[in-house]
Formats: sequence, structure tokens, C-alpha cells
Amino acid sequence: MMSANTKKLPPRTSSDDVDQHLISLTLSFMAEHYGDMAQQAAQKPWSHVDYRASLAQGEADVRRDRATQNRIRLARVPVMKTLEQFRWDWPTRINRLQGQHHFSLGFMQDNANLIYLGGVGLGKTPLATALGSTACLQGSSVLFASAIDVINTLVAAKSAGRLKLELRKYIKPAWLILDELGSLPIDKAGADLLFQVISLRYEQGAVVITANRAFKDWPKIFNNDSTLTAAILDRLLHQASPVHRRNFVRQTRITFVDKHLQALAKNEG
Repeated sequence: MMSANTKKLPPRTSSDDVDQHLISLTLSFMAEHYGDMAQQAAQKPWSHVDYRASLAQGEADVRRDRATQNRIRLARVPVMKTLEQFRWDWPTRINRLQGQHHFSLGFMQDNANLIYLGGVGLGKTPLATALGSTACLQGSSVLFASAIDVINTLVAAKSAGRLKLELRKYIKPAWLILDELGSLPIDKAGADLLFQVISLRYEQGAVVITANRAFKDWPKIFNNDSTLTAAILDRLLHQASPVHRRNFVRQTRITFVDKHLQALAKNEG
């Protein structure tokens, strides 16, 4: 029987072997820094656990940064913005406290929606862009697209026989930001396709919309189809926080769209 003193010691591993092992495990930070950090550990009162923890922390930070950059790339946010960059002095009647509150992202917990209503040049898109940027940085998947681009993409996909595949792109992200709804007219085919996106995301993921028309005028956006418009609003406003250009705020669960439209019309009158 081999005694304890005569047991074979494990073969020594060269630094090249360590490099190869770490690279094969895609531990890029560890592969690049384990030698330098080993020297630091020898010079400081680090335990083996401290040394390993420092390497693990560095690897985790690199992976987190890489994941964030990947989310930003996939989100297609036109320009990364922050809430601090938004001009709160224009428009003069915006509800600043409510706008800032949305950046806590609490409304996402119930897959609720957020709708910015207002005229051209009032800052709807910058707010939505900053909101999407914040969500990306906090770990949520986001997709930013103009409403017209979504429709054109889906029309082309339907003609090519890959509509279901293309729809997944707009259903999968935790956030879908539809920008500039109402800036261009939408025909019946486009309205039907946009309804599919909103319907499939209903209570499954948050939708953020910027639009330049009041809710009472939305039938004009959707080819004057009041029935389809009511169905779209029903899904959007069931759990929604509309931010109106005249500071009209209504945060509640809406079931009856007609009742909500009457309230909006009264406050806009």
C-alpha cells in the first residue's frame, strides 16, 4: 500500500495551461488578470478566498457590462439619454413629479403601459428614449421603434410568409416603445397588424407609446375604424398611465374605454 508520504503529487500546471482553461471557459477577465492579482494578493494580507473573490467580482462586473451593452444594442434606442438631460422648462405645463416617478420603473411590475400624449416638439420622444435607456441600464430588455417602422416590417414579413417569426421580435422584450404613433396615417392592414402586436403583449409586457393625438381622435389614426380603435385602447388603457400635454393625469385601471374617452373629452374641452 502506498504511504501518505509516497503519494504522487498532482502535476504542476503551467501558466499557459491556466490561460487555456480560463479561455475555454470564457472567463476573459480572470485569464487577463489572475497573474497580476496573484502578485497583489502576495503583497497584501489577502486570503485564498479574498483572491478568488476579487477575481470572481471582476469577472462578474465584465459580464454585467457586456450584457448591458448587448441590451442597448438590441434595444435600438436612437440615442442613449438620461432623465437629467430632459428640459423640464419646456413644455411649461408638464407634470415633472409624475415624469420623474415613471423612471422608478415601478409601473412595469404589473406589465402596465405608459402613454405620452402631446403635440410636436414637446419632448415625448426624448422622455421615452431616456426611459428606455434607464430600463436597459437596470437590466430590462427593450425594443424601441417607430409605429410606422413596426407596421412596414410586419407587412413585409406577412408577404414573405414569416409574420409569426417577426411578431416574436415585438412580443419578446420586457418593454416595447412605439414612437410617433399618429404621425402618419395607417391603413386597415397596418392597423390590424399593430393591433396584433398590442393584443399579444396584453398583460405580458409593458408598452410605452408616444402619440400626437388625443385619445378621442385615435380613430383617425386607425383608418377611421372605431371598433378596432376601441379594442386597441381597451388593451392599452386597462393598466395605463397616460401623461397628457395639458397635465391631465389619470392613473387607474380602465375597463370601459368609452367612459375613459368621455372623461378625456371633458377635460380637453
